[in-house]
Amino acid sequence: MKAAWSTSGIAILAALISGCHGSGASQPAQVESMTAHLVASRRMQIPSEIRATGTVHAKETAIISAQVIGRIEQVLVREGDAVRPGQTLAILDRAALEQSADQARAALAAAQNQQSAAQSNAALAASTLARYKQLQSDKSVSPQEMDEVSRRAEAAQAQFEAAQAQTLAVQAQAGGAQTMLGYARLKAPFAGIVTARTADPGTLAAPGVPLLQIDRAGALQLNVTVDESSISAVHNGARLEVTIDSFAEPVEGIVTSIVPAADPASHSFLVKIDLPASKQLHAGVYGAAAFSSGTQSAILVPSSAVVMRGSLNCAYAIDGQGIARLRYLTLGSKRGDLVEVLSGVSPDEQLIDSPADRDFAGKRIMPQSGAGQ
Repeated sequence: MKAAWSTSGIAILAALISGCHGSGASQPAQVESMTAHLVASRRMQIPSEIRATGTVHAKETAIISAQVIGRIEQVLVREGDAVRPGQTLAILDRAALEQSADQARAALAAAQNQQSAAQSNAALAASTLARYKQLQSDKSVSPQEMDEVSRRAEAAQAQFEAAQAQTLAVQAQAGGAQTMLGYARLKAPFAGIVTARTADPGTLAAPGVPLLQIDRAGALQLNVTVDESSISAVHNGARLEVTIDSFAEPVEGIVTSIVPAADPASHSFLVKIDLPASKQLHAGVYGAAAFSSGTQSAILVPSSAVVMRGSLNCAYAIDGQGIARLRYLTLGSKRGDLVEVLSGVSPDEQLIDSPADRDFAGKRIMPQSGAGQ
């Protein structure tokens, strides 16, 4: 038994020794080769831009509120309704205002009657004074009588002038009451769209409390804020590219207003940009504007060389041995068919064009004939 185990052990040992001698030196691993079109990264001078974000607004917005205190009887419009100039939007309770207007009209009628009576008295006193002056020339009245008649005429004229002034004052009050009665109807100041409604029938309206908001119909504008360090690049009348989240393509805007005073809290300026008229554009949406500020050096690559791996932007770059390496990129703005790369590649590197879902990492790349180098 011992002899059998010894023979078996020797055989195994000999096989192991033979195997070690037979393996020789290790062979290098084979690298898989793939063909691909190649493109190159390039350093170029591109326009330098300052991007500012903001919100689309109507050029004119009216906040409708009551000018008198009163209960709201009717609200005749809703959000999204188109209104015309002078259209009635809401009606307040008119009872108290009508009562004030009636009282003012009655007071005016009484004041006019008093003025008429005072005018008659003044006319009578004036004619009496004229007769007494004639009698005085004939020496038919005493000086005392003449003085009394003169004073009565002066008093009558003064009463008439006071009544006349009182009538004017009451007339102004009546006009004011009638104007206040007109405030019971809230009207649209211009043609536009109702964009907000904050009151319903039965609630109490008061001066300064917003009830409705109307945006003037027509083209809109983008209001953006620009930091004080960059405001020198913004000029009235400048044409610039504006991107709107709801639009697939950028639109052209025109700078029409730069508010001359900066916000003391944010140290930024408000800039208003006119936008082209479009039925698809609505107030309240988000937008961004790009202001030109000269040129800058940047690395650009064809957009077709950039792929998504997970949630990251990547590209396959070819190293000195012709092996593809996956690079993670930080991208800037797009420039037509090119995209700015802030980090991840250097100038004049070879990149795989349109890699799609294929995995080139670690593969030796053979450029295809006619590839863009």
